[in-house]
Amino acid sequence: MSHFSSEKRHIINTLILSACLIGIIVLVFVVEHGLGTDFYYLGVHPQEVNGLPGILTLIFVHAGWGHLINNCISLFILTASLFYFYGRLADKIFLLCWFCSGLLLWVIGRDSWHIGASGLIYALAFFLCLSGFLRRHVPLVAIAMIVVLFYGNMVWHVFPWQADDPVSWEGHLSGAVVGIVLALIYRKQGPQRPVKDWHEELDSDDDKDLAQYAESFELEGEKQDGEETPAV
Repeated sequence: MSHFSSEKRHIINTLILSACLIGIIVLVFVVEHGLGTDFYYLGVHPQEVNGLPGILTLIFVHAGWGHLINNCISLFILTASLFYFYGRLADKIFLLCWFCSGLLLWVIGRDSWHIGASGLIYALAFFLCLSGFLRRHVPLVAIAMIVVLFYGNMVWHVFPWQADDPVSWEGHLSGAVVGIVLALIYRKQGPQRPVKDWHEELDSDDDKDLAQYAESFELEGEKQDGEETPAV
C-alpha cells in the first residue's frame, strides 16, 4: 500500500512540475501580448554579448499561439517522461539540456534573434530516445519507442530546407546534439537494466563468477541429497 502511495505521489509531483513550467511559459506569452509588446530580446542572439542572457530565457518566448501550443504540448510530455523515469538524474539532465542547447545555439546560430523552447524539446527528445536504447531497460526502451513514433519526424528539421528558413533549425540541431551527447555521457548513471537472471546469457566477468559459485553450491546440495542417511 505504501509503495502505491509513493508511486502516486511521484506521478503527481512529476505532473505538477511539468505543469508549472508550462504555466510560466503561457503566463509570459499572455503578459507579452496583454501589454502589446514583443519580448524578442529575451531570445538568443548568436555571437552577441547582449544575446547571452537569452540562453536562460528563450524558452519562455514564442512567436504566436500556434508556436506556443505546439511547444507546450511537446515540452509537457517530454519533461514529465524525463522526471518520471529518470528520478534524481532528471534534474541534472533537464538543466543541462536547457543551458547547453541555448549555449550551442549562441555559438552556431545565424545573425538573428532565436526564440522558443524547440531547442530544449529536441534535447529532451533525443536524450530520451537514445538513452532508452542504450540502457536496454524495458520501460526506458518503451519511452524511446514512443518518442520515435510521435517525434521521429523531428530529425528532418535539424537542417535548413530553404536559403532563408524562418524556423530556427540551428536551435533544433543544437538540442539534438546536446541530447545525444548527454545520453552517451550519463548512460551509466540513473536507472539501469535490472540484474540478469541466472539462466540468461552472461557477459561480464563478475556475472560469470557469481554463476560459477551458484553452480558449485547447487552441485554440493545434490551430493548431500544423494548421501544415505545412517540407520539409528
